[in-house]
Amino acid sequence: MDPSLEVQRFNELPSVEDFATQIEPRNVPAVFHGCVKAWKACSCWNPSSGGLDYLQERVGSSVVEAMLSKAAPVFYGDLRRHERVPLPFTAFISICKQQMDKTTDGNHVSFVSERNEPEGSKPEERCLLSENASQQLYLAQVPIMNAENEEKVQLESLKEDIQLPAFLETKNLASINLWMNITSSRSSTHYDPHHNLLCMIAGCKKVFLWPPSASPLLYPMPLYGEASNHSSVALENPDFRIHPRAERSTEYSQKVVLYAGDALFIPEGWFHQVDSDDLTIAVNFWWPSIIMSGMSEHMDAYYVRRILRRLVDKEMNQVLQNTCAGVRERRKHTCDRINQHADKPDYELDQKGCNDDLERTNQKEGYDLHELEPDAVHALHNLVSFVHDHVNVERSQFVQSTSAHESVSNVQCEYKKCGTAGFCQLEDDPVANTLWTLEPLTLQNIFLAMIHNFPRTLEALVLHCLSPVGAEVLTRKFDEMDRVSSEEDRDEFYRIFYGIFDDQYAAMDAILNGKELFAHQAFKNVMDQYLGVFLDGSGT
Repeated sequence: MDPSLEVQRFNELPSVEDFATQIEPRNVPAVFHGCVKAWKACSCWNPSSGGLDYLQERVGSSVVEAMLSKAAPVFYGDLRRHERVPLPFTAFISICKQQMDKTTDGNHVSFVSERNEPEGSKPEERCLLSENASQQLYLAQVPIMNAENEEKVQLESLKEDIQLPAFLETKNLASINLWMNITSSRSSTHYDPHHNLLCMIAGCKKVFLWPPSASPLLYPMPLYGEASNHSSVALENPDFRIHPRAERSTEYSQKVVLYAGDALFIPEGWFHQVDSDDLTIAVNFWWPSIIMSGMSEHMDAYYVRRILRRLVDKEMNQVLQNTCAGVRERRKHTCDRINQHADKPDYELDQKGCNDDLERTNQKEGYDLHELEPDAVHALHNLVSFVHDHVNVERSQFVQSTSAHESVSNVQCEYKKCGTAGFCQLEDDPVANTLWTLEPLTLQNIFLAMIHNFPRTLEALVLHCLSPVGAEVLTRKFDEMDRVSSEEDRDEFYRIFYGIFDDQYAAMDAILNGKELFAHQAFKNVMDQYLGVFLDGSGT
């Protein structure tokens, strides 16, 4: 866990200035221990001191919308797994009282029978309140205040029992909501599109938090779905065969325990999953963040492209960084082996064409194989051997030029061989693996040696053997070379490098098309991991 993302803890509510400058802009959760204990709600709503009677009297027979779970005691946000049902608040309080009585008596949870139905309940309510009602019902997000829809407010009479924290007085509050469960329950992992201040009135909640950057580990629901802000990983018995990344999610989670009087700031976008003890009561405040409020609608298309581009770049970097661990170990000294291979018939073709290439490109002399460092010799041997062992073309085709169309076709063919489930992994690609381990100037010397000794092999390497990950690694190595070379040396190297190709544009196309295929796979991974959208091979 990145230390900068660790939950902040305070023993008093922050001032308006401190919250605005030190807490909210960081977008990191913060706990304020015991900071809302002075609220009237904390004393008057407490079930252990007559709070249920107080709530019943204040709210009366107002009808609230309760959440009825089909997977109790887990409450999933997906509408397929729960219903929103109208219920008189008095009926809900009656079930709470019965649950308290059973708990006090030390008995197991019992169900509401016809003999103890709430007075005046209707037939449909009696059906609702039967059987596992205490476990299945949850007052989730019942509005005490709602700026967008005043008609939806069901518990406005409770507003005077809560005190708006000073640092929220200048905020554009979207809503204030009541959360109340009867028996222990769990909410599914999700994030909110607003900043959230969760205040505990009674009971205890355990909140598990993940930063937005952990989204790939939580498998968010598809962006186009109605539960797009929820994780698709099951809370009970998660199947890591279906969601393998989720097995690492605990590495990035933090746990916060909230007791009556505590408050927790949950920034927008932070995933959280809440375990509630028996009979807990909480109130939360939602308000839009400064970031979202400041985003002009006419800029949305630009923001989407910039953010996706940044995530794609991050994904490409992670693939290369995660797979290079242990790859940079020293190569064995194989000078004798490479010299032996250079005398074999397989290399005669390159030697025959070498003089013509040298005359054509006016290359400099002095790139003798014996002058290469042992590691460079070993890398050169790997590259030459791979081309001669794996390119299934006639010897004459090595000499002939290759069209741009053939180049693209070969790159795409190589890409398909890597499989559609993910990247061509660095450790599984001999060419990319070899290139990745080399210092830029060492690779430059290897290419110059190939130009003088095995030009047709270098041409086949670029046109026929460069996978998407290989093309990405090669262009990164070119960038590294540019940073450590003078402009004159850089221009001379590329003139010599591309000069061996009968069609220089075919070589450039092969490299760039492979690089774009690598980026395309990164884009598909981003869509899957962050947006829950799986794209097929066609990118649709």
